[in-house]
Amino acid sequence: MKKNISFILVIYICLFLNGCGPIGDKTSSMSVIYGVTSALALLLVASYNGAIKKKDFWLQLLFASILIVNIGYFCLSMSSTLEEALLANRISYFGSVFLPLSMLMMILEQTKWKQRKWMVAILTAVSICIFFIAASPGYSDVYYASASLTQVNGSSVLIKEYGPLHSVYLYYLISYFAIMIGVIIHAIVKRKMSNPMHAIILAFAVFINIGVWMFGQLVHVPFEFLSVSYIISGFFILSLQLMLQQEAQTAKSAAAEPAPTVQTDQGIPAEKLDFFEASLPDLTPTERLIYTAYLEGKTTREVMDEQHIKENTLKYHNKNIYSKLGVSSKKELLEIAKVLKLRK
Repeated sequence: MKKNISFILVIYICLFLNGCGPIGDKTSSMSVIYGVTSALALLLVASYNGAIKKKDFWLQLLFASILIVNIGYFCLSMSSTLEEALLANRISYFGSVFLPLSMLMMILEQTKWKQRKWMVAILTAVSICIFFIAASPGYSDVYYASASLTQVNGSSVLIKEYGPLHSVYLYYLISYFAIMIGVIIHAIVKRKMSNPMHAIILAFAVFINIGVWMFGQLVHVPFEFLSVSYIISGFFILSLQLMLQQEAQTAKSAAAEPAPTVQTDQGIPAEKLDFFEASLPDLTPTERLIYTAYLEGKTTREVMDEQHIKENTLKYHNKNIYSKLGVSSKKELLEIAKVLKLRK
């Protein structure tokens, strides 16, 4: 499966390089590139749902967000009117807003952080608010003071003048990146991940987005580089899920193999003795008194008289005692108790 992912990455890089050319020529094939990234994002969704048996809500949202982002960019590059472009822009922002949220939740799960409902609710509410702000162009000038549509080498591009709240999305992304890095570092230091390679893969997935985003801030080209980094991050995360699934299957297979039975001198399996001894504290006070009475050699009648109970009640207690200690009869109980006494 890892070979398949590497093969897909190679194909993607070849297609990307073939479509891009020098930076100055990137806009000439933006629609083609966005079409390729959209197809790869769809492939990610299909691969996750087809290859991963145990589905996770946040991972499904993550891969769906990557697909939505790229579809939005593709539709924007193909738009013929400003209204169509703004609608496509809203679609891409819908994915862009919920992508870091789902990615953070996925990282928290992988690093064994307990997700509290109030925290998820607050982060979701913030994401919705950020989306409404980013989706406001065409209705309000708080995010874009103005916007117009132009054609650059056959692809549609939004020419934007930023409004007073445009920096909100910037701080939103920076905050999520910082939290993700902090969580991963904490997991590494506290050794919350059994395999260091898992932490490395998560770190790569985050740093790729940070690096590409910073590059996009420095190079003023009408191309959304995050669409590429999201795809690459998606492949890293998918490979991590495949690794985790394989490790879980290996562990399950190992657990299913019967362990060698160690016999004691009396022919009683060692694990049966250990289970019996470990389960003694589980007996209720009444069951413990009955158990002690049996060890003292008292008869059923003597136990009934001593505990002031009837035969059916004693049978009920016996059943519970045998079940808890893993024995099937009073005789077996006494045999194991005798062996445990000799141990000491």
